[in-house]
Amino acid sequence: MSKSSDIHIRPFSPGDREAVRRLCCETGFLGKPIDPVFEDRELFADYLTSYYTDVEPEAAFVLEQNGVVKGYLLGSRRPFRQQLHSFFHNISLFARGLWRYPRYNAASRRFVQWILQNSWREVPAAPRRTAHFHFNVLPEAQGISNTQKMADMYFDFLRSKGEKEVFGQIVTFESRRGARLLERFGFQVVEKREITKYRGLHHEAVYLTTVIKKLTEPGITSR
Repeated sequence: MSKSSDIHIRPFSPGDREAVRRLCCETGFLGKPIDPVFEDRELFADYLTSYYTDVEPEAAFVLEQNGVVKGYLLGSRRPFRQQLHSFFHNISLFARGLWRYPRYNAASRRFVQWILQNSWREVPAAPRRTAHFHFNVLPEAQGISNTQKMADMYFDFLRSKGEKEVFGQIVTFESRRGARLLERFGFQVVEKREITKYRGLHHEAVYLTTVIKKLTEPGITSR
């Protein structure tokens, strides 16, 4: 378990971009490396991080352990800009993926097929005009208090900009990030749907869960 004195949480800076992309891939498969599911790390990181690091970096934060970036929280308080960027960016990603598809291994091809056939069916409902976030932390720096401190820094940033609520779409299952844990920290579960790409790869059902939190009160510090 990490010592609190080893941990430093701060705003994202441009020099963190490659570390964030690497962490995205190192945690992309239920907290473990994405490679057994999808081999194209460049495309995976582009899809999940590029808007936040390149367009709205002021809403991103990183967690350092002994001076090394071990976690991040990527957020957006400009949902229309993010949705517009994603529309055009996803067209580019699709074209690049299509070009590379013949060279992908079998697991990567199954992942692409799931994206095209099922992913859009399995995304739970979410508010369209509300600030949002997602986060990842490497195992050696994980801990409820560390994650909560990073989230509170983001929530304070949102409050300073006049935002009233925030939502996240978080991968959950009973042995990790369960809905009850999220509710403990002031989140309300809106909807959750099973992510079928993990069937056969994980021993329990995996869900994508939409949670929302009012920002009218200070963040809850874990005990």
